[in-house]
Amino acid sequence: MLKLLWSGLRSSPAALGALLLLSNSALAQTTPEVSNIDTTESSSTSLVADPASDILQQIEQYNPIDLSQGENDPLERVNSVNQLRDVRPTDWAFQALQNLAQRHQCLLAYPDDTYRGNRAMTRYEFAAGLDACLEQIQRQLATLDTGVSAADLQTLRRLQEEFAGELTILRRQVDALEVRTAELEANQFSTTTKLNGTVIFALVDAFGDQEPAANIAGGENVQTSFGYRVRMNLDTSFTGKDRLRTRLQAINVARLDRVTGTAMARLGFDGEDGGEITLDRLDYRFPLSDKVRVNIGAAGFEIDRFVPTLNPLFESDDTGALSRFARRNPAVHRAPDDGAGIGFEIKPSDKIRIDLGYFSNNSNRPIPKNGLFNGVHSLLGQIAVSPIENLDVAFTYVNSYTPGDDVNVTGTTGSRNASRPFGSVATSGNHFGLQTSLNFNQVTLSAWGGYVSAEAKDGPDEGNKADIWNWLVSLGVEDLGTEGDQLGFIFGMPPKLTDIDNGTSDPSTSLHFETLYRYPLSNRISITPGFILITNPNHDDNNDTVWVGTVRTTFKF
Repeated sequence: MLKLLWSGLRSSPAALGALLLLSNSALAQTTPEVSNIDTTESSSTSLVADPASDILQQIEQYNPIDLSQGENDPLERVNSVNQLRDVRPTDWAFQALQNLAQRHQCLLAYPDDTYRGNRAMTRYEFAAGLDACLEQIQRQLATLDTGVSAADLQTLRRLQEEFAGELTILRRQVDALEVRTAELEANQFSTTTKLNGTVIFALVDAFGDQEPAANIAGGENVQTSFGYRVRMNLDTSFTGKDRLRTRLQAINVARLDRVTGTAMARLGFDGEDGGEITLDRLDYRFPLSDKVRVNIGAAGFEIDRFVPTLNPLFESDDTGALSRFARRNPAVHRAPDDGAGIGFEIKPSDKIRIDLGYFSNNSNRPIPKNGLFNGVHSLLGQIAVSPIENLDVAFTYVNSYTPGDDVNVTGTTGSRNASRPFGSVATSGNHFGLQTSLNFNQVTLSAWGGYVSAEAKDGPDEGNKADIWNWLVSLGVEDLGTEGDQLGFIFGMPPKLTDIDNGTSDPSTSLHFETLYRYPLSNRISITPGFILITNPNHDDNNDTVWVGTVRTTFKF
């Protein structure tokens, strides 16, 4: 008989909904909000006005817990309504709830013995506790436990009659949410992996009075081009604190160094891979302790993957500087990398951060002058401090080695002499960088200086040394005309060979001027027009000024 009566209650939408609405009278008074519940939008106490999504969110917040998870669960069981300070003993439902809780040991509460939430949520908090009691009673009936009395079932019937009208409305909303939830679960991409990415459309042109003397295009005028870059990131977490990032990329944006004759004209998002989809990045990071995080890269592992560059407004190639040079200090943050490696982020305090890393370009090739330690590699150390609020300063040191043809000391951002001071011979480098960034209100001022002492390790120049310098100052203003926009001014000297043993240094000085304005069309779409001016390209006053104009449109998903 008990089973039949229970079955009727469980199968009746009105019966189940009645239990959910019991808290309307039992918990009329509320207590402080739960910190992890979004209460930014107020909700009505009327069942009809309550959005279905709010109902599901709040019901799930207070679902019964698994006792096997231990004492650290956000909810713990209590067996007396007297322990729940929020429930008023004067309510008629108090005795019913007290009997259920004490007889069946099933009521839920927070560790501080209260139900917490806003006024519109208390009915759902209370409903979760009642639902836990119903589940407990169901298990007892299934095992022929005689602990369920006829009085308990009569109480449930009275609740059903009291709230029959409201229960029908609530049950319809819950049923609709169950259908939507089941559809989402059936079609979800992954329970551990999230997909995000960016798409860039780029309109590009370069022009001037005449082409630089070293122009490899034979003096032909540079034509306006339109290119694209697509990146898709698959971010996977196994513990909630780690991240495995797999990035696929297709890119076809003009490299202007190939038509202007100077790497100083390169854009920060360029690349001519013909649109072929490649694995651009594969790395994994995880916390070793509260103060140490480890980064391991198998492909596309660059220094700025985890090392702060202190150029917050212009570092990103999606929404920051337009040029390659203006994104980060090329003396240290573009030292030989872009392969495999390992990095450590160490934060002994809120004001100090230490980064250590080892990078290898050709680690997957087990032949001479390649491999993890015999090919192109670099070893990095950086310490960053915040002496006062909104001011960051970092000192960086990198030791690099390149065995031969792949020499590129400054990351294709300055003159050819600055990239290969001794030509295609084995070269080592001691790289030093000083970076700083100051933010006040909507304005950010950033600057850096970089120096490389390069040494030839082979050939007739073995033992010769060369000095390479660069510097930059940038000013960014955010939310100038509309929320999310950014106006930027950048001024600096690209890497220059200032001195070399038994050789010729760069004869003059190039200066880099860049201005841009990023305008948000929406939260996920922005357009950034801007131009770059380069005087004396390749630090040679025989070359006339180069102008680069571009319009970058960025889509994020």
